[in-house]
Amino acid sequence: MKHTKDIRWSRKSGVTILEVLVVLSIIALIAAVVGPRLIGYLGRAKTETAALQVDQLRQAVQLFYIDVGRYPSDSEGLSVLVTAPAGEAAWSGPYMDTDEAIVDPWGRDYIYAAPENADNFSILSYGRDGTSGGTGEDADVGQ
Repeated sequence: MKHTKDIRWSRKSGVTILEVLVVLSIIALIAAVVGPRLIGYLGRAKTETAALQVDQLRQAVQLFYIDVGRYPSDSEGLSVLVTAPAGEAAWSGPYMDTDEAIVDPWGRDYIYAAPENADNFSILSYGRDGTSGGTGEDADVGQ
């Protein structure tokens, strides 16, 4: 078995400040190029997640309708998908697992509007900006 010679560190065996600055500059350039793209992907992912959640909430409202025989009222909102409304014996929920299921990816409750006719309810998120209308991440999600 060969023994290697002990390596001793000397003043010349380190890196120069110039080399460190070059490496940091390269890292900063990569972060400047990649960072905005990653943030864009995150925003688009939240919008897509909201669309999927709206579909799940619509299905849960339909299950509530099948069990109870009516859609949730505006005053009850989507919370009846998680907790039973008072005096409703036919409720067979919960139709959604947690209270977080009725909150959009931006931390606001989904907007529920009870149907004016037999089956025209709506579930909506106002997107990132929280106001009606908009484009991109600020666009409304749902129907």
